[in-house]
Formats: sequence, structure tokens, C-alpha cells
Amino acid sequence: MSRSTCKVLYVSGEISPFVRVSALADFMASFPQAMEEAGCEARIMMPKYGTINDRKFRLHDVLRLSDIEVRSKEKTDLLHVKVTALPSSKIQTYFLYNEKYFKRNGLFADTRQGGDVKNSLERLVFFNLGILETLQRLGWKPDIIHCHDWYAGLVPVLLKTLYADCEFFRDVRTVLTIHNAYRQGIYPLKGFRKMLPDDVVDMLHVDHEDANLLMTAMEHSDALTTTSPAYAEKIMEGDDLAFGLQDVLAGRKKELAGIRNGLEVKQWNPSADKLIKRRFDAGRLEEKEENKTFLLEDSGLQPDDAAPLIGAVLNFERFQGADLLMEALDAVMKLDVRLVISATGDKKAIARLKEMAAGYSEKMAVHPEFTDVLYHQLMASSDMLLIPAEVESCGMMQFYAMCYGAVPVMYDAGGNASTVEEITGDGTGSAFVFHEYTADALAAKLAEAVDVYHDRQRWQELVTADMQRDLSWETSAQKYREIYEGILEGEE
Repeated sequence: MSRSTCKVLYVSGEISPFVRVSALADFMASFPQAMEEAGCEARIMMPKYGTINDRKFRLHDVLRLSDIEVRSKEKTDLLHVKVTALPSSKIQTYFLYNEKYFKRNGLFADTRQGGDVKNSLERLVFFNLGILETLQRLGWKPDIIHCHDWYAGLVPVLLKTLYADCEFFRDVRTVLTIHNAYRQGIYPLKGFRKMLPDDVVDMLHVDHEDANLLMTAMEHSDALTTTSPAYAEKIMEGDDLAFGLQDVLAGRKKELAGIRNGLEVKQWNPSADKLIKRRFDAGRLEEKEENKTFLLEDSGLQPDDAAPLIGAVLNFERFQGADLLMEALDAVMKLDVRLVISATGDKKAIARLKEMAAGYSEKMAVHPEFTDVLYHQLMASSDMLLIPAEVESCGMMQFYAMCYGAVPVMYDAGGNASTVEEITGDGTGSAFVFHEYTADALAAKLAEAVDVYHDRQRWQELVTADMQRDLSWETSAQKYREIYEGILEGEE
């Protein structure tokens, strides 16, 4: 059955600009908009963390979405919903809130990530139950609930158990997109037993007395996707990047599709971007240089026309590559370059990075923060963008970089390298790619990029070609729409 307007609820634990930890947040900032343009009616839900500023993002309470009862096995808590529109769109974004669970800062933590696992599990169960309770109170029935990573990993199971007899959810289907195979949402099974009925707990994927929410969602969702064809192949084949997911995927290969990420051209467009100092396009690259001068001076660095500006957006989290750059830093600083870093995550690690930067105060600066303005300005100012992540299903930063004329220098982290053309000796390609995950390989690839930068004609050709590439969501959004229609046709 083909539906002219497919209603889809998108659920995630992070969405830029509200909360950003990984490329998932960037994906969620543009993907629902792309699906609206492909003919879907999109709405979004996420937790209302304590870090989210209501005034800054214009969140407001909705009277009819207050005091929603969320019942777990042993107690009932009240849920309150705040709402705003996703920036640069009219898509309603609902923030699920309970002061006891979400007033504190930080996202969910699990057994692998450390942190307050017990409290995170309580918050997670509350959030997943709250998604379904909020939809009923809202009276908006989606055709599809599209879950991103493990944050909503209980939803497919809850629909088949606790809410199986609820008429409101009859024929609602689920899709799971795997963004980060190593983030799986692992919690002690005994914690779930205290909060959820046995029929729900019995459907969880369990390994050594731990429940795995990503694998649970993989087993019970109607369709599975990941964010590049290459990454889909790697995790199905049991590559090192699969982190054990291949065992569950063995029986679900037909339901898994790898679909490349895209770029939201309204939000990421250097000729119309209100967050950067000077707007520019491929025909006005001299104004990109003005952005570069501004960011260097704002970072306390002396501009030098002969020295390329390397930008980096680093999260001090496992597999994100910050440690690799720190290991390679002495070699990188021997190059005639400027380096500006936006760093978030572990405060002690950032402090170490700042100490290292102090030894190169004329060439390197660290911004221990992440803001939308800095993010956009870094793309608009950099000659090249370093992306050192060890594991990445696709990512978004290489798209932003190319669109803004910052040539990517990146590790072949899985799916991301399949989204670019490696720059070779004949002068063609879109990104410099290193294939060994070592400090020496990173420094050597940056040195190669710097050499090419000094060939000004060739560099301008590379930059211009990158900025003119079609990086839009259009083709990929249509593929997602076909997946939605396929599982809805299966109802008949």
C-alpha cells in the first residue's frame, strides 16, 4: 500500500543544535527535514536533558502534554513535554522531561561508557515508555517510529508486548538506523526485571546477564538501515567494525540497507549562512580568506597566508580520534600550519590538550566548547578539516567541509571514506585519506595535504570541485521513503 503522506516519528538521544556528542546529532538536524521534502510528515522526540537551555532554543510547555502518567513495574512517574521547532524548519520537536530523571546534566551512560549506569537505566526506561504515552496523549499516530541507535531500543519490543493490545498502535511499524555499532546500550538485566514486566524482559537480547538494547532493537524492528552501503557490508561480514552485531544480522541481512547520509543545503550553505563572518561561494573564495583571518585572530593566532589553517572538531570519546591527534601533535606542529580545535567531552583530556597547545601558542588554539557558531565558522575558515575518527559509519563532517571549501583529511574509518574520492597523485579526488590508524600516518597525510596546498592553482581546483559536488539528501531520502512504503505494504 503506497501512502501519499507517511507519518514518521523520529527518536534520538541527541540532535544538533540542542545536544551534540557525535555525528548522529548532525544527522538528526537534517534528516527529518529531508524526509519532509520527500513527502513524509515528520515529528521528533528526544529527552529534555538539563544541558538544554529552554530560552535559547525557545522551548515552551504544552498544557495538554503535562502530567502524563508513565507506569513502570513498581511505580508511576509524571512526564511533562516541552516543544519547539527544529531550527530552519517547522518540524515539531518534543522534549520529554521529568525533573527527577533529567534535571541533571549529561546523556545516558551504559556499562561500556561508565557513569551512573543505574540512574541512566531508570531514565532510559522512563524515556522509552514516555515516547508511547506521549503519542497517545498527543493523538498523533505515526505510521513509522524511526529509532536512531539504542536510545529508543525498547520501543519495538514495547509495541509487541506491553502495548500490543492498544488500538492506537495497531499497524505502527518500526525502523532502526545503526549509526554507531560500538554504542550498544548495555545494562544489567536485573535492572530491567525491576522495572518492566516479564514478557518485555523475555524479549531483550541478553548476553552474560546484560541486556543489549541495540541488538534488541535490531531483532525486533521491521527494517534496519545504516548510514552507508560500505558500512552495511562491513558489519554484516563481521569486520572489526561490527563489534559483534554480525551475529544478530546473520538472520536479518535482507532487512538491512546501507544508505549514504546527505547535506541539508538550507542550513549548510556558505553563500547564505548567517553564522559565519563572511558569506562566499566557489566563485568568491577571497571572502573565505576573510573568515580564516577572523577565526585566527579570534583564536589568538597570527594569520599567515603561507600557512594553511587546519580545523578539527574533536570529542574526547572512545574511537573519535582525539587521542591519535594528541599523539601526532609534535609532528603536525613541525609543519608550517595553523591548527584550531573545538574540543568537547572529557574535561581532564581537554585540559591536557590545552597544556600541549600552550607549547605551540603561535600556531595552535583550542576552544574547549562546542557551539553552532564555532562549528560553522570553523568550516568556513579552514583550508582543510581533520577528521581522525577511528570508527565512523558515515559521518557528516566531510560533507560540511567539502561544501565550505575545507578539504577533508580523514581516516578510512569504515563507511565515511566511501563517501569521498581519495585525492591521488594525478590531482583528482575530494579528500586526503590515511589507511593506517597511526600517528605517523596522520602526520604524513597532513604533510601531503600541505604540499598540495602550496600548489595554489591545484588547491583552488580541489576546493572548487568539492564545493560544487552534489551532497544533497534527495536520492537518499527517496530510498528511505521506499523502505517505509515497503514495510507498510507488508501490512496487507
